[in-house]
Amino acid sequence: MISYRIEPFDLHAHLFRVVVRIPDPAPEQRVSLPVWIPGSYLVREFARHLQQLTARQGQRELSAEQVDKASWVVRCEGRGALELSYQVYAFDTSVRAAFLDATRGFFNGTGVFLRVEGREQEPQRVEIRALPKGWQVATALGAVQTDARGQGSYEAGDYDELVDHPVELGRFWRGEFRAGGVPHEFVVAGALPNFDGERLLQDTRRICEAQIAFWHGRKKPPYKRYVFLLNAVDDGYGGLEHRASTALICGRRDLPRVGEAGQSDGYVTLLGLISHEYFHTWNVKRLRPAEFARYDYTAENYTQLLWFFEGFTSYYDDLFLVRAGLIDQARYLKLLAKTVSGVLATPGRQVQSVAQASFDAWVKYYRQDENTVNATVSYYTKGSLVALALDLTLRGEGKGNLDEVMRQLWAGSSGGPISEADIAAALKQVGGRSYARELSRWVHGTQDLPLVTLLQAVGVEWKQQPAPWPLRLGVRSADAAGGVSIKAVMRGSAAEQAGLAAGDELLAVNDWRLRKLDDLPLYATESQPAELLVSRDQRLLRLPLQVPAATAVPGPGSLGVAPAAGRETAALREAWLSAR
Repeated sequence: MISYRIEPFDLHAHLFRVVVRIPDPAPEQRVSLPVWIPGSYLVREFARHLQQLTARQGQRELSAEQVDKASWVVRCEGRGALELSYQVYAFDTSVRAAFLDATRGFFNGTGVFLRVEGREQEPQRVEIRALPKGWQVATALGAVQTDARGQGSYEAGDYDELVDHPVELGRFWRGEFRAGGVPHEFVVAGALPNFDGERLLQDTRRICEAQIAFWHGRKKPPYKRYVFLLNAVDDGYGGLEHRASTALICGRRDLPRVGEAGQSDGYVTLLGLISHEYFHTWNVKRLRPAEFARYDYTAENYTQLLWFFEGFTSYYDDLFLVRAGLIDQARYLKLLAKTVSGVLATPGRQVQSVAQASFDAWVKYYRQDENTVNATVSYYTKGSLVALALDLTLRGEGKGNLDEVMRQLWAGSSGGPISEADIAAALKQVGGRSYARELSRWVHGTQDLPLVTLLQAVGVEWKQQPAPWPLRLGVRSADAAGGVSIKAVMRGSAAEQAGLAAGDELLAVNDWRLRKLDDLPLYATESQPAELLVSRDQRLLRLPLQVPAATAVPGPGSLGVAPAAGRETAALREAWLSAR
């Protein structure tokens, strides 16, 4: 059995020490560290944090020759066990890599465990040792022999399973509940003293129960135990799904507080994140792109289906909050309107399809710049609206709904890899007709989705609102000490026509000092051109601006229940939002 031992080596230097024991190694044993972590589609080069790799076979020291950026070869002598020892620098506060200091530790296996090539299918054992006093272990890995703090040995069936279970170390709050007849654990590091853990447990339990029932009815979910690992920080947000756990980050002020009756926007956002990552337990960790049937840890793994696996998950995350009774319909429609407004404010939606955005994730989504808004669309947000459009289309035709499509995909694939053809087939089976035209236009095309019409059919109205000044001018900006800093200029906008560029500092309008973009109408009108004073690369420029009319730019909108909706329309809306 391949075995690993990992321990905090130097807290202040942020170093883990890892020892790998390989019984019966190959004559030229190759090992490598993954270059990416499944669920986060960017080559992250984890090997850059690996240092001081040594190799021994019995009493003999061997040479570990590096053959590429993340791989080493050790030439062994005989069949005696090979032992590799190395250190991993861990100071990444995200959910994707590893972290270690005097307060806590965290790691994903992709960033710390060398892959023994040719032996990935064998069982893999991990020993977690030498923890500082008072520290505990939290992970969904199967325990073999551990003490009260969780120190000891854990085992995985293969390398894929080994690296799909993040580990939290330190002093943290933990609580438990049962959902679907299965134990769930919630671990929170960094919470404030007035954190209401019981409320978080109860709200999370309602999400879990709703999703388990969605997929399985009264049957148990496809795991024996589930663990939420949440790191509460001063300012942060994010999550990464795993087969029986998820790693989360939130702002600690977003956690529920003892004695607090209402729900802050931050807490609702956190609940949506929990819902999103938990839904991934089915949609991407088990149901997954056919291209991900077997991960290649050495390079990009391309697929055009992230619009489905991330987008449809993004559709269901907030929807389950209203279905579980955690938010009301009005709040859900407010969240949905924010998503619709955000997509409509992105010129890149008319340039890139969500299928192409999925494929380009490796080079575009995680490497955003000043032109991102003009050249790309998010497979998360527009993908979620594709799901909404398909769901409302099915419901409007009276042939079923997207819930049934998801369950059909699960049953038809036995919870395994699927292709776009499988998605099309499930839609046809539920809806009774081909949806190839919709998939072609909405997934592979760049047309706007017919959401206003589809929402009207369930008694929900879209009301256009005046565009705020940044959107009206076509910029993304930030107020700075000396003026307004331009972060991005949208394609075809008044700002682009005036010659503004990312990096400019907007100082004045018509010789009036400008400190906030919202003050622009104090100094300029639509009836006559304005003159901007701009600082660019330490030079002052004067640029002519034609102030656009308030109606010239589509603004954000709001969603609300139509007051004149009939009984049948109201029933359709209730069936959609309540899943009855």
